[in-house]
Amino acid sequence: MSLLSTAIEYLKGVGPAKADLLKAELGIFRFSDLLKLYPYRYVDRSQFYKISDLNSSLSEIQIVGIITSMQEVAGKGKSQRLTAIFQDGTGSVELIWFTGGAWIKKSLKLNTAYVLYGKPNFFNGTFSFPHPELELVEDFKKSPTKGLQPLYPSSEKLNKKGLNNKTLARLTRSLIPQLQGQLPDFFPPHFTERYGLMPRENALLAIHYPNSLEEAEAARNRLKFEELFFFQMEVAAQKRQHHHQTQSFAFTSIGRHFNHFYKEVLPFELTGAQKRVLKEIRNDMRFGQHMNRLLQGDVGSGKTMVALLAMLMAIDNGYQACLMAPTEILAQQHFTGIMELLNDMDIKVAILTGSVKTASRREIHAALEDGSLDILIGTHALLEDKVQYKNLGLAVVDEQHRFGVAQRAKLWKKNKLPPHILVMTATPIPRTLAMSIYGNLELSVIDELPPGRKPIKTTHAYDKDRNALFGFLEKEIDLGRQVYIVYPLIEESETLDYKDLMDGYESICRAFPRPKYQVSVVHGKMKPEDKDFEMQRFASGKTQIMVATTVIEVGVNVPNASVMVIESAERFGLSQLHQLRGRVGRGAEKSYCILMTSFKLSQDAKTRIKTMVRTQDGFEIADVDLKLRGPGDILGTRQSGNLDLHLADLRHDGPLMDLSRRALTDLFAADPNLKQQVHRSILHEFERRKHGKVDWGRIS
Repeated sequence: MSLLSTAIEYLKGVGPAKADLLKAELGIFRFSDLLKLYPYRYVDRSQFYKISDLNSSLSEIQIVGIITSMQEVAGKGKSQRLTAIFQDGTGSVELIWFTGGAWIKKSLKLNTAYVLYGKPNFFNGTFSFPHPELELVEDFKKSPTKGLQPLYPSSEKLNKKGLNNKTLARLTRSLIPQLQGQLPDFFPPHFTERYGLMPRENALLAIHYPNSLEEAEAARNRLKFEELFFFQMEVAAQKRQHHHQTQSFAFTSIGRHFNHFYKEVLPFELTGAQKRVLKEIRNDMRFGQHMNRLLQGDVGSGKTMVALLAMLMAIDNGYQACLMAPTEILAQQHFTGIMELLNDMDIKVAILTGSVKTASRREIHAALEDGSLDILIGTHALLEDKVQYKNLGLAVVDEQHRFGVAQRAKLWKKNKLPPHILVMTATPIPRTLAMSIYGNLELSVIDELPPGRKPIKTTHAYDKDRNALFGFLEKEIDLGRQVYIVYPLIEESETLDYKDLMDGYESICRAFPRPKYQVSVVHGKMKPEDKDFEMQRFASGKTQIMVATTVIEVGVNVPNASVMVIESAERFGLSQLHQLRGRVGRGAEKSYCILMTSFKLSQDAKTRIKTMVRTQDGFEIADVDLKLRGPGDILGTRQSGNLDLHLADLRHDGPLMDLSRRALTDLFAADPNLKQQVHRSILHEFERRKHGKVDWGRIS
């Protein structure tokens, strides 16, 4: 057994009790886990200050001096603190310990030279050091931490049990010499040299005890590189496996339905981006190799039209198609839109959601099984075991990040051969992140909006501007336009002072009284039929104002709606704000998005609001969102899975991501199956890292 696999309790200075704490608090089970407890920053222990040099702007510093006196001071109840006077010849400061005073007093010596380390606290014209670290000068001179000292992640529980930063540093210091010579590099020398990487053993030593900050940075870059390299190698392996092992149906011809629709029915000329994506989809499906493609496009870019044309390809080749949406409202919108477009064609379309009656369900199931139903549109209901197709050739999944991976896997079981998969998202995802997270899918991007769509004017307003806002809304409604007003909460919350939807609905009704104005209200707690009724009233123009929660983030297409008001906009993420804004600007008239907030905004909230006002570019918005929230939050835990990155950060490490991808491409070009002896260690390390992971690689 490798020393790296040794249980952590067997490291000198640990033992069973401390081992249990390290396991529970930091996930350290083995020597290798402690080695990967990387410092989050370093402090320079080579520089010393004089007490006379102290100022309130200083962070952690160190001073050489002596303790001249100590005193235990009684506090309220049983509490007491220990104070001491520390002098260095230029002045004196007070040291304070609020806990552990009795033990600390016994361990310290008066009039003996110490190195004091801590953060000075300035109060009432004097400096003090709460809970400083003290080390005898003679011990400090022997310590390797007298240069750059690593700071490790910790917790209150660990600190209380003596497993503070100093102890963790001592444990890594005792471990590392034992491991020298046992940390082989899986990258061959020519590889590390070519990409400017520090050798692995050097990096693992230098990240804990660097000689300089430059050396620490080089060590971190080496270790980040290997994380990103093997992460992308796994993605590439999934894609290779998919291409070589997964067969599907060959859509060999473009037939009468597609040609008739394209030439006679299509209501507008496709954009260049739509044509390009359609060609990519066509090439995927024509030879019988399984398509697994992500279609990414901003709100209003025309993804659904591309999906419909792909479904017509399936029908022309004798297969059925389905379209799955995350909500009943969105499924109904897809159904209504597609039915209108295919109204004069001999194509049978049906919708299946939770509210479809039993008798209609039986008819749909029968038509699916005998092949007379061409396109089925629906929600999660499409995944039910009772839903069986005669020959499902293409499955389209809209807003696919809202479905769990295991849920989407059920689509594969509808046929002996899996249907082609086209997943769509209007949630902007930065290209680098999309290529990495969705690397097992081919990526298509519709990066151009249809001609004639006017930019949406986005403004930021405060609660004090509400009267002016109502005046503006009144003018728009008098011009025949319609308005959305969106709230973040359904009911009043005692802990959040944001306006809730029902209170907002009442105030809107007061400001826009009947019978001149009609107001709809929609939220997630309503019954589906009530929601649909209100949506249809708004879509048909019977109501001028829609007061809603984010249920209208996707699923409503009302070209006459020209204003989107988002209340408490600071409560929404950038992606949500961008999606909500996309509900307007769908008609010929100029449209507006008004972000209402309080004056109290966090720095992140200010960044989100400024970004929305500045740009409508979904990819630029996604980049800002990634920096603010990180990849896991953007993709959702169900989608992103375990990125297995200890050091690398997809928000900030784009250049390293590009370098590691280039290195992987070069490697596969030289040795596609890694059969050369010089590359075997890379393959072995990849297999070691992949061992035990659930393989969702076959699933879109």
